[in-house]
Amino acid sequence: MNHLFTKDISGCGLSGIISTSGRMIPGEQIVRSIVLQTDRGNGLGAGYAAYGIYPDFKDYYAFHIMFDSVAAKDQTEDLLESVTEIEHAEEIPTRPTENIKVAPLLYRYFLKPVREKAPREFQLLDEDDIVVNIVMRINSSIEGAYVFSSGKNMGVFKGVGFPKDIAEFFRIEDYEAYIWTAHNRFPTNTPGWWGGAHPFTLLDWSIVHNGEISSYGINKRYLEMYGYKLTLLTDTEVVAYLLDLLIRKFGIDLRSACTALAAPFWKDIDASPNGDAVRAIRMVYGSALLNGPFAILFAFKDGLVGLNDRVKLRPLVVGVKGDCVYMASEEAAIREICPDPERVWAPRAGDPVIVRMGKGIVN
Repeated sequence: MNHLFTKDISGCGLSGIISTSGRMIPGEQIVRSIVLQTDRGNGLGAGYAAYGIYPDFKDYYAFHIMFDSVAAKDQTEDLLESVTEIEHAEEIPTRPTENIKVAPLLYRYFLKPVREKAPREFQLLDEDDIVVNIVMRINSSIEGAYVFSSGKNMGVFKGVGFPKDIAEFFRIEDYEAYIWTAHNRFPTNTPGWWGGAHPFTLLDWSIVHNGEISSYGINKRYLEMYGYKLTLLTDTEVVAYLLDLLIRKFGIDLRSACTALAAPFWKDIDASPNGDAVRAIRMVYGSALLNGPFAILFAFKDGLVGLNDRVKLRPLVVGVKGDCVYMASEEAAIREICPDPERVWAPRAGDPVIVRMGKGIVN
């Protein structure tokens, strides 16, 4: 009998590291972890999110923006100058990379909103809301411009290519961060383009995702009710915006937000000792429920969260050693940079692993 090797890689590759003590982790570590999962992608997207990389501008929002043309850049800068104070602007450092032949113009701006300069509709908004409105306006109304990072003291670096190519292009080894996430993309039903690579972000929230959000249409309409504009042609965009809506705008806690995204089945809610609380979350935030297979890493300035769908149709593994927590699609990606973890496990379906700065795993 002729035995053929069949490989089931279950889609994209994810990696994440957090030092709960705030120790800075060299970029080469996250690169090694995600490059080990190169077979999980097809070269149509990879990216990195890093926290703590801009200490000299930590009080400013760091906008990373892609431009298809000088005209788009000029139009975007006119908008930014009309509503913000730009403390510093520069081209994002890159290097020539053999496998990246074409790239957009890539710039970063360190800025603060200026309420007095903003349009009337911005006058009663806080800084974060003004920034969200600026991001939505640029992404939806300026052709050829895309804000792919907008948080404080953090940044995203992403594009079309394999993880090694994107790391080389953006010189990831030059950065140190206390939280890193990384993604290797295998798009199935959405285009491979620079803006569609992961991580997806808004403010300091960033998401990397393996899977497919089949509830995208419902989630999109729900977000649009609250002013979010989804323009990036990739289902993962809804996850970043849903977390912003639930946590920042609605003020619910992290665990409840995760419950809204990956709510248990009704039969499990009925059998649960805290079924009333979970039932209320599912009923109130039902339009935030994510259907379809997924594993996500959700990073923000104070922590890192790993979450599977409620059936666990995508792999996710967690490891711990000392002050570091590691999350990845494969245990091998953890052991590549932490050969002897104190503990390794696969989280249960729909059960988030929540890691907080200064506290460690809090669930």
